[in-house]
Amino acid sequence: MFRMKEKTSISKRRLTFLRGCAFVALAACAIAACSAPTGVQNDAARVATLQEPDTKGAPTSVRLVTGAQLLNTVAYLFGPDVKTITRFPPMERVEGLLQIGAGRAGINDNYLEIYRKASTDVAALVMDVRRRNFLIGCTPANPNAADNACATQFLSRVGRILFRQPLDKARTDEVVGIANTAADTLGDFYSGLGIALETLLVSPKTLFVVDRAEPDPARPGEQRLDAYSLASRLSFFLWNAAPDDTVLKAAESGEILTPKGRAKIVDMMLASPRLEKGVRAFFDDMLAFDDLEVLAKDPQIYPVFTGNAVGDAREQALRTITELLVTERSDYRDLFTTRKTFVSPALAAVYQMPTNSSWMAYEFPKDSPRIGILTQAAFLAGHSHPGRSSPTLRGKALRELLFCQKVPPPPPNVDFSAVENPDPNIKTARDRLDVHHKNPVCAGCHKITDPLGLALENFDGAGQYRENEKGAPIDATGALDGVPFNDPATLGKVLHDSPALTSCLTRRVLSYATSNANADAEVLKYFNAQFGMHGYRIPDLLRVIALSESFSRVRAPESTTKTADAGALTNAAAK
Repeated sequence: MFRMKEKTSISKRRLTFLRGCAFVALAACAIAACSAPTGVQNDAARVATLQEPDTKGAPTSVRLVTGAQLLNTVAYLFGPDVKTITRFPPMERVEGLLQIGAGRAGINDNYLEIYRKASTDVAALVMDVRRRNFLIGCTPANPNAADNACATQFLSRVGRILFRQPLDKARTDEVVGIANTAADTLGDFYSGLGIALETLLVSPKTLFVVDRAEPDPARPGEQRLDAYSLASRLSFFLWNAAPDDTVLKAAESGEILTPKGRAKIVDMMLASPRLEKGVRAFFDDMLAFDDLEVLAKDPQIYPVFTGNAVGDAREQALRTITELLVTERSDYRDLFTTRKTFVSPALAAVYQMPTNSSWMAYEFPKDSPRIGILTQAAFLAGHSHPGRSSPTLRGKALRELLFCQKVPPPPPNVDFSAVENPDPNIKTARDRLDVHHKNPVCAGCHKITDPLGLALENFDGAGQYRENEKGAPIDATGALDGVPFNDPATLGKVLHDSPALTSCLTRRVLSYATSNANADAEVLKYFNAQFGMHGYRIPDLLRVIALSESFSRVRAPESTTKTADAGALTNAAAK
């Protein structure tokens, strides 16, 4: 009944992606002519004449580096096995994105202690006798005493990546002095070097991304990001990590500030395997998968939905996204109609299918009710109650996460007893929600959420398929903004063809890239048009935004709050 698909080798898929990226590096007209789907007007002349609207860019800001961004940077420096199990503090979700919330995050002693704990773990792993010989890059003359030359070599190299720019002489002397003093005091070079590394990891220059502006020579009176700030913005956007050596060299030389140099760097970053982490981070943020970290289900009702299933549900969605959108470079809209995915043993139990002992690539058959990412456990279970499904939560999530439409909270003192009515004659969610539809106070919001959520009622609160609820057949028909659907499969096709789906994605990507949710409507219209003409392919949208004036131009911030936050961290770290 089910068909298993053999996953192509990573090297083969990466070769396919690299070949695709070679086309990205061509002129815009060639990209549009080769990649736009049937039905999209994509002639070369139109692409060439489409101009980005004039913009002053987003306000400069100071943003707290997330735990994932710090660990991705550490992995670049020291390898993927150098990591910590520290749970970093959650960011506030602002305008639909944690990335924007990071620009409003302050720091306190509790937060700093968490980052300090992570830095201690990392330093201990780097200085471990099994790793230090090849991670440090030099050997002290005496392992029981300070070695100024070796400490300088290591800390300058690491500090340049962590600070996202070279350390000046004063800062280098300071941190090397910390290493030397500690080494002489403790009688161990590596212990002293580890303490100095911890100091770099919790420095404000590591933990805060500060936008620095400079006059734009092409636009008198306007501002742009300076070279190092532009390098950081590009790297956190595309890789969810600090810039690597190549990107920093382009900033040091000024090459990154030239159109040709910037295009070269962006194309290199898009062709890198590290792009997958960047795309994962964006969709993890956009789809609010962090909420799955606190998801709990009633084990009496859903015994197969274990703790492993929760984590695997998030991973399944992200694997599906990166395989389809990065490796295969498919149309973003296909995410809602694809039957290709990945399944783990824990999820196989939820999906009521056979499995093997590990993750496997899988394609649901054409007659399967599972089609698109909305029929995966991450969305279905993530937007349900602990003991039952919720058409309202699912419809609200679809509107807010995928359409960028804000659904108002329920009015105070709403009577929910009718919805949870134990009356055996009211069996299905559609019947229970009909009570709200008859209440004029509630009807407005429920009419825009419930029809979408009811289309997914064939899946219970854990994402398991069912045809009946309490013995009554489930009616999954409905309409999205006047366009009818009959079941989850046709809902996916209606979503695929909805202009709101792609325009919301464009808005979210630009907001994520610039940490600003207030882009001009004409700018958004321009990027959405570019998205369509490039076949709704995510790497092409990332490239268009990364090379745009909207990405690199900046204006003065509206307040000095973030500068004050950075100053507070400086004082705390110095204690």
